Amino acid sequence: MSADNTPSESSKETANPAVDGSELIRFTNVTKRFGENVVLDNLCFSVSSGKHVTLIGPSGSGKTTILRLLMTLMTPDEGTIQVGGQYLNHEERDGKLVTASEKHVREVRKNIGMVFQQFNLFPNMKVLRNITEAPVHVLGLSKDAAEERARELLELVGLTEHLDKYPTQLSGGQQQRVAIARALAMRPQVLLLDEVTSALDPELVAGVLDVLRDIAHSTDITMLCVTHEMNFARDISDEVLMFDAGRVLESGSPDKIFNNPDHDRTRDFLSAVH
Repeated sequence: MSADNTPSESSKETANPAVDGSELIRFTNVTKRFGENVVLDNLCFSVSSGKHVTLIGPSGSGKTTILRLLMTLMTPDEGTIQVGGQYLNHEERDGKLVTASEKHVREVRKNIGMVFQQFNLFPNMKVLRNITEAPVHVLGLSKDAAEERARELLELVGLTEHLDKYPTQLSGGQQQRVAIARALAMRPQVLLLDEVTSALDPELVAGVLDVLRDIAHSTDITMLCVTHEMNFARDISDEVLMFDAGRVLESGSPDKIFNNPDHDRTRDFLSAVH
C-alpha cells in the first residue's frame, strides 16, 4: 500500500496507489457454504492491479458472496484469500497459516473499499462528514485534510452543492454517489461495486453509472464489479467473468464474452438480461 495509509498531512496529496499490473487479489480453492448450499465451489481466480473486472451470472451464483468475503463480512469455509500479497483471513506464524488477528484483518481490509446496493450512509451525519469520518478515524488524517479530500471527491461525483445536507434530503442516486465518494476517500487499492444501481429508480441509474465510468476511465483504481447492467460492464471492463453455480464458467474480454462466448449457458444468460 502507498504511504497514504501512514497518518500524515501529506496523505492528502497522495493519489490512488501506483499500479504495476501485479496480482492484487487471489482466491485459492475458496469454498463457502450456507447449510447444505454450496455458494462458492473450490473457487480460484485473480485480479491484477489497475484492472476492471466484472462478475456476471444468474442470481445465487456466488458473485456478491465474493465481495462480502473480501470485506470480511463473512469468512470462507475452505481456501485462502490474498489482497496485495497478504492473506486476508490468515496469518503466517512459524511457517504455518493460522486464523488472522482482528488487527491483521483490519490492516489488510484498509486496502479495500466497497459501494453497497443500499448506500449505507450514516443518517445522522451530513454529506461532508459521511465522507470524512473514516479518513479521520481510520487513516488519521486531520479534519482539514479529510475535508479537502472530500470536497474534491464531491466535485468528482457532481455533488459539491449538497455537502451540508443529510442523506434523507438527497435522492437515491445522489446518496449512491455520496457512497462512492466515501469509499474513494479511503484511497483503497480496489473498489468493490455490488449491484450499485439495483435499488435506484430507473431514471437515476444513468447518472450513477456515468460517475463510475468517469472514475474507471480517469483513475488507476482496481475495480471488482457485480452488475446486471451489461452495457456498463462492456464499457468499463478489462475482463468479464461469467459465474454459474459458484464457479467461473468462462472469462475473457468484454468483446469475447458478449459477442462470442464459449458456453451455451453464457449465451442463454446474456439473452435473458438484454
